[in-house]
Amino acid sequence: MSTQPLQFLLLFFAGWVNRQQADVIAYLKEENRALREKLGPKPIRLNKDQRRRLAVKGKLLGRKVLREVAAIATPDTILRWYRKLVADKYDGSRNRARGPGRRRTKEEIRLLVVRMAVENVRWGYTRIRGALHNLGVELGRNTIKRILLEHGIERAPERGKRMPWKTFLRAHWGEIAAADFFTVEVLTLVGLVRYHVLFVIDLETRRVQIAGIVHNPGDAWMAQAARNLVDVFAGFLKDHRYIILDRDPLYTKQFRSILASSGVKTVRLPARSPDLNSYAERFVLSIKSECLNHIVPLGVRHLRRAVAQFVEHYHFERNHQGLDNNLIVPQAQPVNDNAPIVCRERLGGLLKHYVRAT
Repeated sequence: MSTQPLQFLLLFFAGWVNRQQADVIAYLKEENRALREKLGPKPIRLNKDQRRRLAVKGKLLGRKVLREVAAIATPDTILRWYRKLVADKYDGSRNRARGPGRRRTKEEIRLLVVRMAVENVRWGYTRIRGALHNLGVELGRNTIKRILLEHGIERAPERGKRMPWKTFLRAHWGEIAAADFFTVEVLTLVGLVRYHVLFVIDLETRRVQIAGIVHNPGDAWMAQAARNLVDVFAGFLKDHRYIILDRDPLYTKQFRSILASSGVKTVRLPARSPDLNSYAERFVLSIKSECLNHIVPLGVRHLRRAVAQFVEHYHFERNHQGLDNNLIVPQAQPVNDNAPIVCRERLGGLLKHYVRAT
Protein backbone atom coordinates (compact mmCIF):
# COMPACT_ATOMS: atom_id res chain seq x y z
CA MET A 1 0.00 0.00 0.00
CA SER A 2 1.44 3.36 -0.94
CA THR A 3 2.22 5.80 1.91
CA GLN A 4 2.05 8.92 -0.24
CA PRO A 5 -1.62 9.75 0.52
CA LEU A 6 -0.92 9.40 4.26
CA GLN A 7 2.16 11.63 4.05
CA PHE A 8 0.18 14.17 2.08
CA LEU A 9 -2.57 14.09 4.72
CA LEU A 10 -0.05 14.58 7.54
CA LEU A 11 1.59 17.50 5.73
CA PHE A 12 -1.79 19.09 5.12
CA PHE A 13 -2.75 18.71 8.80
CA ALA A 14 0.58 20.10 10.00
CA GLY A 15 0.21 23.09 7.71
CA TRP A 16 -3.29 23.70 8.98
CA VAL A 17 -2.06 23.55 12.60
CA ASN A 18 0.78 25.99 11.86
CA ARG A 19 -1.63 28.40 10.19
CA GLN A 20 -4.00 28.06 13.15
CA GLN A 21 -1.19 28.77 15.63
CA ALA A 22 0.02 31.68 13.51
CA ASP A 23 -3.49 33.14 13.50
CA VAL A 24 -3.73 32.71 17.29
CA ILE A 25 -0.35 34.39 17.81
CA ALA A 26 -1.30 37.20 15.45
CA TYR A 27 -4.53 37.75 17.35
CA LEU A 28 -2.78 37.76 20.74
CA LYS A 29 -0.17 40.23 19.47
CA GLU A 30 -2.90 42.52 18.16
CA GLU A 31 -4.80 42.19 21.43
CA ASN A 32 -1.65 43.08 23.41
CA ARG A 33 -1.07 46.07 21.15
CA ALA A 34 -4.65 47.27 21.71
CA LEU A 35 -4.32 46.86 25.47
CA ARG A 36 -1.05 48.80 25.54
CA GLU A 37 -2.64 51.60 23.49
CA LYS A 38 -5.47 51.66 26.00
CA LEU A 39 -3.09 51.87 28.94
CA GLY A 40 -1.00 54.59 27.34
CA PRO A 41 2.73 55.20 27.78
CA LYS A 42 2.69 54.36 31.49
CA PRO A 43 4.74 51.16 32.06
CA ILE A 44 2.91 48.08 33.30
CA ARG A 45 4.00 47.07 36.80
CA LEU A 46 4.27 43.31 37.25
CA ASN A 47 4.54 41.55 40.57
CA LYS A 48 7.18 38.95 41.34
CA ASP A 49 4.99 35.97 40.46
CA GLN A 50 3.99 37.46 37.10
CA ARG A 51 7.63 38.14 36.18
CA ARG A 52 8.55 34.59 37.15
CA ARG A 53 5.88 33.07 34.88
CA LEU A 54 6.88 35.24 31.91
CA ALA A 55 10.55 34.45 32.48
CA VAL A 56 9.97 30.67 32.38
CA LYS A 57 7.87 30.85 29.20
CA GLY A 58 10.15 33.39 27.55
CA LYS A 59 13.24 31.25 28.04
CA LEU A 60 11.63 28.47 26.01
CA LEU A 61 10.95 30.82 23.09
CA GLY A 62 14.38 32.42 22.86
CA ARG A 63 15.41 35.96 22.03
CA LYS A 64 14.44 35.89 18.31
CA VAL A 65 10.84 34.78 18.87
CA LEU A 66 10.47 37.09 21.85
CA ARG A 67 11.27 40.08 19.65
CA GLU A 68 8.21 39.21 17.56
CA VAL A 69 5.69 38.36 20.29
CA ALA A 70 6.76 40.12 23.51
CA ALA A 71 4.53 43.12 24.19
CA ILE A 72 4.77 43.88 27.91
CA ALA A 73 8.57 43.77 28.27
CA THR A 74 11.57 43.60 25.97
CA PRO A 75 13.30 40.26 25.28
CA ASP A 76 16.37 41.38 27.23
CA THR A 77 14.19 42.20 30.26
CA ILE A 78 12.42 38.83 30.16
CA LEU A 79 15.71 36.93 29.87
CA ARG A 80 17.17 39.01 32.71
CA TRP A 81 14.23 37.96 34.86
CA TYR A 82 15.01 34.37 34.01
CA ARG A 83 18.69 34.71 35.00
CA LYS A 84 17.63 36.25 38.30
CA LEU A 85 15.17 33.39 38.80
CA VAL A 86 17.97 30.86 38.38
CA ALA A 87 20.28 32.84 40.66
CA ASP A 88 17.64 33.03 43.39
CA LYS A 89 17.06 29.29 43.20
CA TYR A 90 20.68 28.50 43.96
CA ASP A 91 21.23 31.37 46.40
CA GLY A 92 22.11 29.75 49.71
CA SER A 93 22.89 32.92 51.64
CA ARG A 94 19.73 32.60 53.71
CA ASN A 95 20.81 29.16 54.88
CA ARG A 96 24.36 30.12 55.83
CA ALA A 97 25.27 30.82 59.42
CA ARG A 98 25.21 34.45 60.47
CA GLY A 99 28.48 36.27 60.20
CA PRO A 100 30.14 38.32 62.90
CA GLY A 101 27.93 40.67 64.93
CA ARG A 102 25.16 40.44 67.47
CA ARG A 103 21.72 39.12 66.68
CA ARG A 104 19.07 41.84 66.54
CA THR A 105 16.81 41.94 69.60
CA LYS A 106 13.39 40.46 68.96
CA GLU A 107 10.72 43.02 68.17
CA GLU A 108 8.46 42.01 71.06
CA ILE A 109 11.37 42.51 73.48
CA ARG A 110 12.13 45.93 71.99
CA LEU A 111 8.48 46.96 72.38
CA LEU A 112 8.53 45.74 75.99
CA VAL A 113 11.58 47.91 76.73
CA VAL A 114 9.85 50.95 75.23
CA ARG A 115 6.67 50.20 77.16
CA MET A 116 8.52 49.98 80.47
CA ALA A 117 10.29 53.28 79.83
CA VAL A 118 7.10 55.10 78.83
CA GLU A 119 4.98 53.76 81.69
CA ASN A 120 7.74 54.31 84.30
CA VAL A 121 9.32 57.67 83.59
CA ARG A 122 11.82 57.43 86.46
CA TRP A 123 13.21 54.01 85.54
CA GLY A 124 16.78 54.09 84.26
CA TYR A 125 18.55 51.49 82.12
CA THR A 126 19.57 49.36 85.11
CA ARG A 127 16.06 49.36 86.58
CA ILE A 128 14.58 48.31 83.23
CA ARG A 129 17.23 45.63 82.91
CA GLY A 130 16.27 44.27 86.34
CA ALA A 131 12.57 44.22 85.45
CA LEU A 132 13.36 42.31 82.26
CA HIS A 133 15.48 39.85 84.24
CA ASN A 134 12.48 39.15 86.47
CA LEU A 135 10.63 38.09 83.33
CA GLY A 136 13.44 35.83 82.12
CA VAL A 137 14.75 38.31 79.53
CA GLU A 138 18.44 39.21 79.56
CA LEU A 139 19.52 42.47 77.93
CA GLY A 140 22.58 44.65 78.49
CA ARG A 141 22.33 48.28 79.57
CA ASN A 142 23.80 49.49 76.29
CA THR A 143 21.26 47.48 74.32
CA ILE A 144 18.43 49.03 76.34
CA LYS A 145 19.95 52.47 75.86
CA ARG A 146 20.22 51.96 72.10
CA ILE A 147 16.60 50.76 71.83
CA LEU A 148 15.28 53.78 73.73
CA LEU A 149 17.36 56.22 71.71
CA GLU A 150 16.08 54.69 68.48
CA HIS A 151 12.55 55.45 69.68
CA GLY A 152 13.43 58.99 70.73
CA ILE A 153 13.07 58.30 74.46
CA GLU A 154 15.32 60.34 76.74
CA ARG A 155 17.28 59.15 79.77
CA ALA A 156 15.41 58.69 83.05
CA PRO A 157 16.41 62.04 84.66
CA GLU A 158 14.94 63.99 81.72
CA ARG A 159 11.86 61.78 81.46
CA GLY A 160 11.20 61.96 85.21
CA LYS A 161 10.85 65.73 85.11
CA ARG A 162 7.72 65.49 82.94
CA MET A 163 5.04 63.18 84.32
CA PRO A 164 2.55 62.21 81.58
CA TRP A 165 -0.99 63.44 82.18
CA LYS A 166 -2.31 59.88 81.93
CA THR A 167 0.11 58.75 84.64
CA PHE A 168 -0.98 61.61 86.94
CA LEU A 169 -4.63 60.66 86.55
CA ARG A 170 -3.99 56.98 87.21
CA ALA A 171 -1.83 57.75 90.23
CA HIS A 172 -4.70 59.67 91.84
CA TRP A 173 -7.49 57.33 90.74
CA GLY A 174 -10.38 57.49 93.21
CA GLU A 175 -9.30 60.88 94.58
CA ILE A 176 -9.62 63.04 91.50
CA ALA A 177 -12.68 64.57 89.86
CA ALA A 178 -13.26 67.00 87.02
CA ALA A 179 -15.74 69.84 86.58
CA ASP A 180 -17.11 71.42 83.46
CA PHE A 181 -19.95 73.56 82.09
CA PHE A 182 -22.16 73.02 79.08
CA THR A 183 -24.93 75.29 77.84
CA VAL A 184 -28.48 74.60 76.63
CA GLU A 185 -30.84 76.95 74.80
CA VAL A 186 -34.21 76.87 76.56
CA LEU A 187 -37.45 78.07 74.95
CA THR A 188 -39.21 80.48 77.34
CA LEU A 189 -41.97 83.09 77.13
CA VAL A 190 -39.35 85.73 76.29
CA GLY A 191 -37.66 83.59 73.64
CA LEU A 192 -34.54 81.46 73.75
CA VAL A 193 -32.56 81.75 76.98
CA ARG A 194 -29.16 80.17 77.46
CA TYR A 195 -28.76 78.14 80.66
CA HIS A 196 -25.47 76.90 82.10
CA VAL A 197 -25.20 73.39 83.55
CA LEU A 198 -22.35 72.79 86.01
CA PHE A 199 -21.44 69.16 86.68
CA VAL A 200 -18.66 67.19 88.37
CA ILE A 201 -17.50 63.70 87.35
CA ASP A 202 -15.46 61.16 89.30
CA LEU A 203 -12.80 59.92 86.87
CA GLU A 204 -12.52 56.39 88.27
CA THR A 205 -16.17 55.44 88.57
CA ARG A 206 -17.61 57.93 85.99
CA ARG A 207 -20.28 58.94 88.52
CA VAL A 208 -21.71 62.39 87.75
CA GLN A 209 -23.22 65.05 90.01
CA ILE A 210 -25.16 67.97 88.54
CA ALA A 211 -23.98 70.88 90.69
CA GLY A 212 -26.57 73.31 89.36
CA ILE A 213 -28.48 74.74 86.40
CA VAL A 214 -28.72 78.51 86.17
CA HIS A 215 -29.11 81.28 83.62
CA ASN A 216 -26.34 83.50 85.01
CA PRO A 217 -23.77 81.73 87.23
CA GLY A 218 -22.47 84.70 89.19
CA ASP A 219 -20.00 84.81 92.08
CA ALA A 220 -22.56 84.10 94.81
CA TRP A 221 -24.07 81.16 92.90
CA MET A 222 -20.62 79.63 92.23
CA ALA A 223 -19.64 80.02 95.89
CA GLN A 224 -22.77 78.18 97.01
CA ALA A 225 -22.12 75.44 94.45
CA ALA A 226 -18.62 74.98 95.90
CA ARG A 227 -20.04 74.71 99.45
CA ASN A 228 -22.52 72.07 98.31
CA LEU A 229 -19.78 70.03 96.61
CA VAL A 230 -17.58 69.87 99.72
CA ASP A 231 -20.34 69.40 102.28
CA VAL A 232 -19.01 67.01 104.93
CA PHE A 233 -22.15 64.85 104.84
CA ALA A 234 -23.44 64.80 101.27
CA GLY A 235 -20.84 66.69 99.21
CA PHE A 236 -19.76 64.96 96.02
CA LEU A 237 -16.14 66.01 96.61
CA LYS A 238 -15.90 65.17 100.32
CA ASP A 239 -13.64 62.16 99.58
CA HIS A 240 -11.63 63.76 96.77
CA ARG A 241 -8.29 65.54 96.92
CA TYR A 242 -8.08 67.02 93.42
CA ILE A 243 -10.46 68.55 90.91
CA ILE A 244 -9.60 69.40 87.30
CA LEU A 245 -10.78 72.82 86.08
CA ASP A 246 -10.27 74.62 82.80
CA ARG A 247 -9.55 78.35 82.53
CA ASP A 248 -13.20 79.40 82.39
CA PRO A 249 -13.56 82.68 84.36
CA LEU A 250 -16.73 81.28 85.94
CA TYR A 251 -14.45 79.33 88.30
CA THR A 252 -13.89 82.35 90.48
CA LYS A 253 -11.16 82.81 93.06
CA GLN A 254 -13.74 82.42 95.82
CA PHE A 255 -14.97 79.17 94.28
CA ARG A 256 -11.43 77.76 94.26
CA SER A 257 -10.74 79.04 97.79
CA ILE A 258 -13.78 77.25 99.22
CA LEU A 259 -12.65 74.01 97.63
CA ALA A 260 -9.08 74.47 98.89
CA SER A 261 -10.26 75.17 102.45
CA SER A 262 -11.90 71.73 102.45
CA GLY A 263 -8.75 69.98 101.21
CA VAL A 264 -9.66 69.81 97.51
CA LYS A 265 -6.81 71.13 95.39
CA THR A 266 -7.67 72.57 91.98
CA VAL A 267 -5.63 71.47 88.96
CA ARG A 268 -6.06 74.21 86.34
CA LEU A 269 -5.53 73.12 82.76
CA PRO A 270 -3.63 75.10 80.14
CA ALA A 271 -5.71 77.31 77.88
CA ARG A 272 -7.36 75.63 74.86
CA SER A 273 -6.63 72.07 75.98
CA PRO A 274 -10.00 70.23 76.01
CA ASP A 275 -8.30 66.86 75.52
CA LEU A 276 -6.87 67.09 79.04
CA ASN A 277 -10.41 67.10 80.41
CA SER A 278 -11.58 64.30 78.13
CA TYR A 279 -13.72 62.45 80.71
CA ALA A 280 -15.88 65.51 81.30
CA GLU A 281 -15.99 66.31 77.59
CA ARG A 282 -17.16 62.75 76.90
CA PHE A 283 -20.07 63.15 79.32
CA VAL A 284 -21.10 66.37 77.58
CA LEU A 285 -21.04 64.55 74.23
CA SER A 286 -23.17 61.72 75.67
CA ILE A 287 -25.89 63.86 77.27
CA LYS A 288 -26.21 66.08 74.23
CA SER A 289 -26.10 63.40 71.51
CA GLU A 290 -28.35 60.95 73.36
CA CYS A 291 -30.79 63.35 75.01
CA LEU A 292 -30.68 67.14 74.79
CA ASN A 293 -30.18 67.36 71.02
CA HIS A 294 -33.44 65.46 70.54
CA ILE A 295 -35.76 67.59 72.69
CA VAL A 296 -36.88 71.22 72.83
CA PRO A 297 -36.61 72.32 76.49
CA LEU A 298 -39.84 74.15 77.26
CA GLY A 299 -38.69 76.12 80.26
CA VAL A 300 -36.08 75.49 82.91
CA ARG A 301 -38.23 72.92 84.75
CA HIS A 302 -38.38 70.80 81.61
CA LEU A 303 -34.59 71.12 81.24
CA ARG A 304 -33.98 70.11 84.87
CA ARG A 305 -36.22 67.08 84.46
CA ALA A 306 -34.52 65.98 81.24
CA VAL A 307 -31.04 66.32 82.75
CA ALA A 308 -32.06 64.47 85.91
CA GLN A 309 -33.63 61.64 83.90
CA PHE A 310 -30.51 61.25 81.76
CA VAL A 311 -28.23 61.17 84.81
CA GLU A 312 -30.36 58.37 86.29
CA HIS A 313 -30.18 56.52 82.98
CA TYR A 314 -26.44 57.22 82.80
CA HIS A 315 -25.77 55.70 86.22
CA PHE A 316 -28.13 52.72 86.35
CA GLU A 317 -29.13 51.72 82.81
CA ARG A 318 -26.43 52.68 80.30
CA ASN A 319 -23.38 50.53 79.58
CA HIS A 320 -20.04 52.37 79.42
CA GLN A 321 -17.25 51.39 77.06
CA GLY A 322 -14.71 53.01 79.38
CA LEU A 323 -15.81 50.58 82.13
CA ASP A 324 -15.49 47.42 80.00
CA ASN A 325 -19.04 47.94 78.76
CA ASN A 326 -20.50 47.62 82.27
CA LEU A 327 -22.97 49.73 84.22
CA ILE A 328 -21.72 52.40 86.61
CA VAL A 329 -24.05 51.05 89.31
CA PRO A 330 -24.63 47.32 88.72
CA GLN A 331 -28.19 46.13 89.17
CA ALA A 332 -29.27 42.94 90.89
CA GLN A 333 -30.29 40.29 88.38
CA PRO A 334 -33.55 38.35 88.85
CA VAL A 335 -33.26 34.75 89.95
CA ASN A 336 -35.55 33.54 87.17
CA ASP A 337 -33.61 33.70 83.88
CA ASN A 338 -36.75 32.67 82.03
CA ALA A 339 -38.71 35.75 83.09
CA PRO A 340 -39.98 37.81 80.14
CA ILE A 341 -37.86 40.72 78.93
CA VAL A 342 -39.50 44.14 79.10
CA CYS A 343 -38.45 47.55 77.82
CA ARG A 344 -38.34 50.46 80.28
CA GLU A 345 -38.49 54.02 78.96
CA ARG A 346 -37.61 57.53 80.07
CA LEU A 347 -38.54 60.87 78.51
CA GLY A 348 -41.29 59.36 76.40
CA GLY A 349 -39.11 56.60 74.96
CA LEU A 350 -36.06 58.70 74.15
CA LEU A 351 -34.03 56.68 76.67
CA LYS A 352 -34.60 52.94 76.82
CA HIS A 353 -33.20 49.89 78.56
CA TYR A 354 -34.20 46.25 78.87
CA VAL A 355 -34.73 44.18 82.00
CA ARG A 356 -36.34 40.91 82.99
CA ALA A 357 -39.73 41.31 84.61
CA THR A 358 -39.82 40.62 88.32
